[in-house]
Amino acid sequence: MQGSAIDTPLTRAGFAQADAMGAGLAAFLGDGGVPHQLWASPYGRALQTLAIVCEHVGADWHQARRDDRLSEINVGGWDGCTYAEIIARQGEIIDRSCGLFSVRPPQGEWYDEIAARLTSWLDEHGGADGDKLIIMHGMSSRVLRGLLTGIDVDPRWSAPVAPGLPQGSMVVIENGTERLVHLGAARAPA
Repeated sequence: MQGSAIDTPLTRAGFAQADAMGAGLAAFLGDGGVPHQLWASPYGRALQTLAIVCEHVGADWHQARRDDRLSEINVGGWDGCTYAEIIARQGEIIDRSCGLFSVRPPQGEWYDEIAARLTSWLDEHGGADGDKLIIMHGMSSRVLRGLLTGIDVDPRWSAPVAPGLPQGSMVVIENGTERLVHLGAARAPA
């Protein structure tokens, strides 16, 4: 698990996904469509993704604002371990029906805590004028999508969690309605 490893770079597959995301966003926006605000998790892989996407839409990724509240779920004591290592120690940790953790990471974060930090970010920046391009991570993005689309709090997660999408997918959310911009081809749910 990459966890809080802030400088984990993109893999070759990640570069390909980011390139496809940028092409998909450029096709969606059309000529001259550039998001007004660029936001990213401070993790290196998110910033690399943002830079590649920005090349496609003619935006300057150096203008991006980074915010820790857009980070991925904190996996605490699982940081740096493989899924196999964790499962060998404590059993299954993923709810296969939805691709979310079924067990709270030791010294880690749960979905309601993600919702709290993202609500704080939305309270501070969500009402600002203009479109926002936000590059973040799988599980946290599902919570943000849940908040923005008004999904009910799921008692299993104590938070509104949107359905998973393949890694590398992009959506636009306007007035609580989500539309797919680009469907990623990766196997890992995001």
